[in-house]
Amino acid sequence: MFVTKRKLERFAQNSTFRHVFQPYYHELVSGFKLKGKWKSDFFGNENPVVLELGCGKGEFTVGLGQKYPEKNYIGIDVKGARMWRGANTANEENLKNVAFIRCKVEQLELLFSPGEVDEIWITFPNPQIKNTATKKRLTSPQFLKRYRKVAKNDTIIHLKTDNTGFFDYTLEVISEENLPLLYSSHDIYHSPDHEDVTSIQTHYEKLFAAQGETIKYLKFVLHKNS
Repeated sequence: MFVTKRKLERFAQNSTFRHVFQPYYHELVSGFKLKGKWKSDFFGNENPVVLELGCGKGEFTVGLGQKYPEKNYIGIDVKGARMWRGANTANEENLKNVAFIRCKVEQLELLFSPGEVDEIWITFPNPQIKNTATKKRLTSPQFLKRYRKVAKNDTIIHLKTDNTGFFDYTLEVISEENLPLLYSSHDIYHSPDHEDVTSIQTHYEKLFAAQGETIKYLKFVLHKNS
């Protein structure tokens, strides 16, 4: 597989950042060193741990960290060169409440202990629009089951997407699993009083908005006993 010089440089720089983790699979299965210890051993506080799944360039994770210093934010994505952007910004701004992990979302249980995660953001993921790929959608029942293994009870999950089909699918899953829907909008930029959601934009969000796509947003409560 061809890898550009820039990607190689970014991979190398990621390895120098104290707040970027790129564990090999054998490190995860043998016992990841920060599992169950993110607050005490890395962040050095007891503030809530918030994940952004599929964080892409990491600008949303960084933006949240800047805006809410009373919380700890961890961006997760499998693309290290893409993640470098946010990781570099966090390093330049010396953000102590921001971290990044290069791994698959399917590996959450190897990274966090039960109840260690307080909140989850899912921002513009691959909608996996083919019907045969529904189990790969980050709001599918299969993924909700994974989140329950690491999240505290009644964790709030946020979703931002431009894809109407994926958004409506998520609403169906929430209904079928009898989960409390706290808010839903098919056009968050024309909904009042949601500056906390619209003030930070991802790279893909800007692209979609420029193309005239409406940005959808919802949040719901994930019960462990559903």
